[in-house]
Amino acid sequence: VIDKMGMTDVTICYGQTEASPVITQTRADDPLLLKVETVGRALPNLEVKIVIPGTDEEAAPNEQGELCTRGYHVMKGYYKNQEETLLAIDEDGWLHTGDLATMDEAGYVRVTGRLKDMIIRGGENLSPREIEEFLYTHPKIADVQVAGVPDPVYGEEAAAWIILREGEQATEEEIRDYCRDKISRHKIPRHIFFIDDYPMTASGKVQKYRLRESFVPAVK
Repeated sequence: VIDKMGMTDVTICYGQTEASPVITQTRADDPLLLKVETVGRALPNLEVKIVIPGTDEEAAPNEQGELCTRGYHVMKGYYKNQEETLLAIDEDGWLHTGDLATMDEAGYVRVTGRLKDMIIRGGENLSPREIEEFLYTHPKIADVQVAGVPDPVYGEEAAAWIILREGEQATEEEIRDYCRDKISRHKIPRHIFFIDDYPMTASGKVQKYRLRESFVPAVK
């Protein structure tokens, strides 16, 4: 976009309905790498912190945790739903976004996934997005979605639903061989499925819960 369309001042914003319209944003004069790899810094007069999930303890710089924000932009609450409001906004006014992120020493934020999508395998937290981004490097893979599925031993295991590039063929073992010695052994998907398309919402988002539901009849 910058090279071919000349749009040198494009910036990236991050926000959600509950904290409208924007929580963080890159600046026009930010270095290119920060423009394309982060969602920028907190806007003026807003507070942003990363906390260890399930606690009020702030994460160390570049450590993954849940992104929380506080300020004038945070909603008063969900309409006629005090119970959900209390779950989202704590007593100190921090909105818990449900998004996983890291923040560096300069305040630049990188969104890494959704807290509810985190796979808890034998007490270890696995990030579906991290596994997906690695699998995207496979030359035969056009798209991939990773989610946690029930496992009798570890509680959850990683499963990958893969769409191959047109005309390509692959096996489960081929994908696992590609992963070996490149990512941690426990991050290699235990279950791999090749499909043609994903269940989508009307707005074009993949419905991972439907992929998880499809796992049950697919395995003995």
